[in-house]
Amino acid sequence: MSTDYTYDEQGQFFPYFVLTLTGLVTFPLTYNLLKPPKDLENTAPRIRSDFKPEHEDLIEAQKRKRLRKERRIKRIVTVVLGYAIMAYMAYLIVITARASPKIWDPYDILGVSRSANERAITKHYKRLSLLYHPDKIRPDPAKNETIELLNERFVELTKAYKALTDEEVRNNYLQYGHPDGKQSFSIGIALPQFIVTEGNGKYVLLVYGGLLGVLLPYIVGKWWYGSQRYTKERVYVASAGNIFREYKDDITDGGIVNALSSGDEFKEAIPAQKAETGLAKLEQKVLADDNKFLTDQEREAIKGMDDLSRRKALALLWAYLGRVELDDPILNGEKYEVAPIALSLNEAFTAVSLAFGNLRPLLGSFRTSQNLIQAVAPGSSPLLQLPHFTDKVVRSIEGEDVKNHFSVQKFMDMPEEKRRSLTVGAGLLSEQQYTTAITVAKQLPVLKISKAWFKVMGEKVITPSSLVQLVVKARFIPPGSKDVPEPDPADLEDIDPEEGDLDALMGRGPSRNRSVKFADGQNNVNKKVQPPLAHAPYLALDHSPRWQIFLVDGKQGKIAVPPFTFTTFEKPMLDEAGNPTYNVQTLRMQFQAPPQVGDFHFVMHMVCDSYIGLDSKLDITLHIDDPAKAAALEEEDDISEPDEDSIAGQMQALKTGQPPKKKAKKPADDSSDEESDTEGDEGDTSDTNTETDVDD
Repeated sequence: MSTDYTYDEQGQFFPYFVLTLTGLVTFPLTYNLLKPPKDLENTAPRIRSDFKPEHEDLIEAQKRKRLRKERRIKRIVTVVLGYAIMAYMAYLIVITARASPKIWDPYDILGVSRSANERAITKHYKRLSLLYHPDKIRPDPAKNETIELLNERFVELTKAYKALTDEEVRNNYLQYGHPDGKQSFSIGIALPQFIVTEGNGKYVLLVYGGLLGVLLPYIVGKWWYGSQRYTKERVYVASAGNIFREYKDDITDGGIVNALSSGDEFKEAIPAQKAETGLAKLEQKVLADDNKFLTDQEREAIKGMDDLSRRKALALLWAYLGRVELDDPILNGEKYEVAPIALSLNEAFTAVSLAFGNLRPLLGSFRTSQNLIQAVAPGSSPLLQLPHFTDKVVRSIEGEDVKNHFSVQKFMDMPEEKRRSLTVGAGLLSEQQYTTAITVAKQLPVLKISKAWFKVMGEKVITPSSLVQLVVKARFIPPGSKDVPEPDPADLEDIDPEEGDLDALMGRGPSRNRSVKFADGQNNVNKKVQPPLAHAPYLALDHSPRWQIFLVDGKQGKIAVPPFTFTTFEKPMLDEAGNPTYNVQTLRMQFQAPPQVGDFHFVMHMVCDSYIGLDSKLDITLHIDDPAKAAALEEEDDISEPDEDSIAGQMQALKTGQPPKKKAKKPADDSSDEESDTEGDEGDTSDTNTETDVDD
């Protein structure tokens, strides 16, 4: 038996190799492109509004530009090319399968069933011999038959017959798969023959050298250095360093905008060759005397900047925040392009502020997020968030000299007639514009705190260094809401989850002690409710609101407990008709208690990153008890009531007029000191003197 190694010049194996290799790349990329998006911005509802901002076409164009960048056209092209190659390889496999030699099968050659006995096989062979014997058949030119072809056919019939009837031939067939015994076979290597053809070796080496020595290291290096280039906030490391150098403990909101302009991301959006284009016109528009939102310090910051790319980015940011009309489609397009970049860079500034732990810069970063999302300059009126509202309309409502601006809530609390008279009129808003603004105002997600306190799950007191929870009970009450019902007292309690409720214990869902009914009529404890996307018509990006809750040491102005972010809630905010439900939402943040005994006074801040004027804060006290008190309470719990049939029990019944409680039976295995009978106290596990009530 001889063996022949060939390089698949018929293409029998090479298509399988290419098909497999291409599929390993194409299928994961396809899944990556087609998998349902899980980002909050892709699943949240929207605020109902028919407001169309000026330059809506430019804003939508910037949104599409960002989407194209996120979808990565290169991946789509790679997937399409991969499927094209796979389809061609499948075509080659089908074509070569028809021409490839089949396995020698005597039953198939004779055309008999595998269950046929020797007598039936002999009878059938004799019938075929009468038909196909060379002495009895003549070649048919119409079928391209020759004498040689007829002879070979008859020989194959004879071999097949002997393989099924002759003992020696049959043994060869059973052992080697052929009546003639061992046969030479060919091993087809899954490479085309031209690769090893003489003279092509240098080109093959060149290709392999390029693939393994250049392309593969380039791809791996690009991935590695690309991943190291970004921080966890998805901004360039260099940008985070620039922002760190710009940080100051007393930085103002305008200073934060200036710091954000140092990000290297702006150099990609505004390369050096485009930095000077339109810069003079841009600065003339932004630095005009009637733009009151700019302070003298902020004007000097723009004028004194030497880096033209950063200077233009800073001017564009102020043009966006001040809603300055630039009278140039290119400049206006760039104005809307820089806002989402600055919003992502602001997350890096927030991280830097948290590292220093100072309250003022952190609050400034949250306010800057609000300003960027709403396209409202720092220090301007929150009423500019409403559709169609301009500085002239705001002055009509607030007056000319106002130190404290109106919030949207204060504006909506005004009597309807007064509110309308100040807003609708010549040079102000039309009736339709007023209706649009009020419609949006009534949908803003204002989260009002009803109650907040500290607790330790399963305990009556808080001891040093224990894992304490800050429980916040709050309700969404949109501005202008009338006849708001009082919260159910039961909803303002926080009952510890059952011992076997692992989801609630681990914070993965609400307790099974209470069922939550959603607008679709389903009771699903694992279902989360998202607030509507931020109403931000000038931002070329969809953004889901985020609420930050953190604790501050009021005396030192330092962050005591870093922010906890809340993006989803456990109960629906609206009913099936779209009306507010005023459901009590439960927000929890867990941290380690101080190691000392005493009272610790904090200021709790709750900040929404998407709207101006929706923030709230309250004073709250954390009371840390001595561990001995907790031990004493446990001992008191272990002292049972007197039995009903005992003398002490009858005396207590005479004094109180009520029979004593039944004595709780202890389990047989009472070896654990941690186990105690707390049945009946389940609703009072949070009964500490650290509660803070907030009136709606």
